[in-house]
Amino acid sequence: MDNLIQDAAFRMQRYLHGLADRPVFPSPASLAALEAFDEPLPERGCSPAETLELLDRVGSPATVASAGGRYFGFVIGGTLPAALAAHLLATAWDQNAGLAIASPVADRLRRIVSKWLVDLLGLPGGAEAMFVGGATEANVCGLVAARDRVLAKVGWNAADDGLIGAPPITVVVGESAHSSIGKALAIAGLGRNRSVIVPADNQGRMIAAELPACNGPTIVVAQAGSVNSGAFDPFPAIIDWARGRGAWVHVDGAIGSWAAASPARRYLTAGIEAANSWATDGHKWLNVPYDSGMILIREPGDLLPSMSAATAYFPAGSLESAHHTLQSSQRARAVDAWAAFRSMGRAGVAELVDRCCDHAQRFALKLREAGHEILNEVVLNQVLVRFGDDARTDEVIRRLQQSGECWCGSTLWQGRHAMRISVSSWATTTDDVERSILAITAAAAS
Repeated sequence: MDNLIQDAAFRMQRYLHGLADRPVFPSPASLAALEAFDEPLPERGCSPAETLELLDRVGSPATVASAGGRYFGFVIGGTLPAALAAHLLATAWDQNAGLAIASPVADRLRRIVSKWLVDLLGLPGGAEAMFVGGATEANVCGLVAARDRVLAKVGWNAADDGLIGAPPITVVVGESAHSSIGKALAIAGLGRNRSVIVPADNQGRMIAAELPACNGPTIVVAQAGSVNSGAFDPFPAIIDWARGRGAWVHVDGAIGSWAAASPARRYLTAGIEAANSWATDGHKWLNVPYDSGMILIREPGDLLPSMSAATAYFPAGSLESAHHTLQSSQRARAVDAWAAFRSMGRAGVAELVDRCCDHAQRFALKLREAGHEILNEVVLNQVLVRFGDDARTDEVIRRLQQSGECWCGSTLWQGRHAMRISVSSWATTTDDVERSILAITAAAAS
């Protein structure tokens, strides 16, 4: 065991040290070499050392270098050193974080991180954060709690009696809502296509004046930080509308909620604290290992009706993760977040957010100066750039990705093709940005 762990540590160090000098996307030869994994299940086990060697030799070259500083796709951050080290130790602990009795340390760290997170994001005292698999799962939890609560107000127990015959629920979402909201609505039994869609402005912000006239059980989903434009919905106006109707407000803040950690950008989240539930991601801007989503909820008990899995051998204690999230067994995700928060502190989290946003503004400035069209107001870490028509934009993206210098993805924004640049990694330096700007302009010039 000792030799195997030392070997693994050496291989990890070698991988991380090589990130700056390798293509961001694996080469065709590295991808072809993955065929080496496709073998019959061995009749007799292979040695752990040989198995690790194969995994490193074939697998490491075929990874996307998203842990490095020049990956700008899908809002994927790297992993902070403290979070990586804590994650490895917690993996050795092999804790089931579902119940306090199964892991007192995981339970205590979750409670501590919850307090830190609620404070950092400026949310109301008494709100709690529970760790889940990602923002999609956090959105599911928030919408299920909302569903149960708004139906309970009219005398219907959705957790026990289901939705057949239940009073109808009006779900209101913005035109630019993330696709995970549709997925969460489908899972929660509220339907992808039954929502009332509110028009958005040219930045993707919900137009509050277009909110519908409705009554009865109502849920409204607002967005903090569009994954395309980075824009924020007008929370005060939306919440005023919701309060007048007794509606539940859920905020999808996978990336944008972290703006509240920055004194310079906190204004973007003004009013968000008056919502009922909030979804965010740790594996995006907090830069902890996958997977790490958080559901934050004003009244933790609102998660219990559908999430509790209490049995004679599986008791429901106060604020047990297993009874407030979809999973019973779950890894100790709070350990990674605790290490990230403690190693950076309040000032470090703010600096990380500001640095990424500043890098995004640098991308926008230099690409605009080079004659390319920036489609969004760069208020956060997202940049949308277009290189002429759709076909030329697609070709620039293809050539950039093929170059291996950096990786930016494509998107469809208001009917037009665009390159999307998402800056969310602690590892991205000014040199990485300048090198990437040169690669993008070279791809466009060619």
